[in-house]
Amino acid sequence: MSSFTVNPRARYALGLLCVVYAVSLIDRQILAMLLEPIKAEMGLRDWQLGFLSGMAFALFYSTAGIPIAHFADRSSRRNVIAVGLVVWSAATALCGSALVFWQLALARVLVGTGEAAGGPPSHSLISDLFPPHWRARALAIYTMGATFGIGAGFMLGGWLSETIGWRWTFVVVGLPGILLAVVVRTTLPEPQRGAIEARSDDAPQQPLREILRHLFSLRAYRQIGAASGLYSVASLGFMFWVPAFMERVHEMGRTEIGLWLGPIAALAGATGNLAGGWLADRGMQRDERWLAWVPAIGGLTTMPFLVLFLLLPEPRLALLCYIPASVLSSVWTAPTYSAVQGLASLRMRATASAVLLFLINLIGLGIGPQLVGMLSDWLEPTWANESIRYALLLVALCKVWGSLHSLLAARHLRAELAQVRAAA
Repeated sequence: MSSFTVNPRARYALGLLCVVYAVSLIDRQILAMLLEPIKAEMGLRDWQLGFLSGMAFALFYSTAGIPIAHFADRSSRRNVIAVGLVVWSAATALCGSALVFWQLALARVLVGTGEAAGGPPSHSLISDLFPPHWRARALAIYTMGATFGIGAGFMLGGWLSETIGWRWTFVVVGLPGILLAVVVRTTLPEPQRGAIEARSDDAPQQPLREILRHLFSLRAYRQIGAASGLYSVASLGFMFWVPAFMERVHEMGRTEIGLWLGPIAALAGATGNLAGGWLADRGMQRDERWLAWVPAIGGLTTMPFLVLFLLLPEPRLALLCYIPASVLSSVWTAPTYSAVQGLASLRMRATASAVLLFLINLIGLGIGPQLVGMLSDWLEPTWANESIRYALLLVALCKVWGSLHSLLAARHLRAELAQVRAAA
């Protein structure tokens, strides 16, 4: 373990992948800070904003991810990531040229299609750079890129939108990713599959249909997928609508909102990711079911803080309650990704992550923001601007529902991990 911890190749690759993930979340998240000016200029309804935030991105992000990951399992994962980075960065910049709703929706589709090439190959690379007893922590560090990206998206989006307008904001945050793609293509290592675990990579890759049949034959995998989708309904619903909630209900300016939400998302989210990865790695040395128990605990303990955040009348006190909610809301990701990598054979790891991300994003990103927008429109005749508060409150209940599926996954996880190891 000691020689591994000083391996500069693994550290560099993990750091670069973390930066790539941060860039993807900036490009994805920036829209959340621009919803109100876009709504005012284009005359959109909340359900349309929910569609732009969710389904327009998630449908193609989810469906394209599986064939792209299947290709990455038999080719260069580094090249797949680099190409995807070029596509989603250019598409983000293109959002700024949209004149009507359908043009902005099409640009978001392209962002989602490009980002589909980022996560699953990255998970596979990390699994070949870090041994199993370090994997959850490595994935937690990688996932910190998402929290830093969300935080930067909040801060940049609030300041830039009030400084240069929402159109140029898209351009400014999108174009740097193309330069980063060159760095990825020329410097990111491509490790030998299975070498870190002393496993042979001589088995042929199975057809996609057989891989999917294998994954969904695992009861733990099915329950993990359901839990992850439900956690994401609440997390992603909040991620896209909390700025609008603070602006409508508490009448805060976008720059101030960004200066609050940016550090909360970056620091609290990173703390939750690291804590989840550390607890899972420590716990699984005694019992591998901790890979499912940690997400369940996080989901259950998040709910009281979300309720306080939504119902407290004083905005800064509410935002202080959002800090522990953001920490606890993030602990599920690293243990979940680690469990999925353990349930997959060497040449199905990217595909296994892509299928999980399909569920997370089609359910969470596709439904979460859309559901909040639809509930807000439905409640608006009764609650006016307060409708967004109660829409978010209803969606927050998905955290509890997801925790039940994590507990069900724990019942089968240990036996199915042993089954996969025995087959290898």
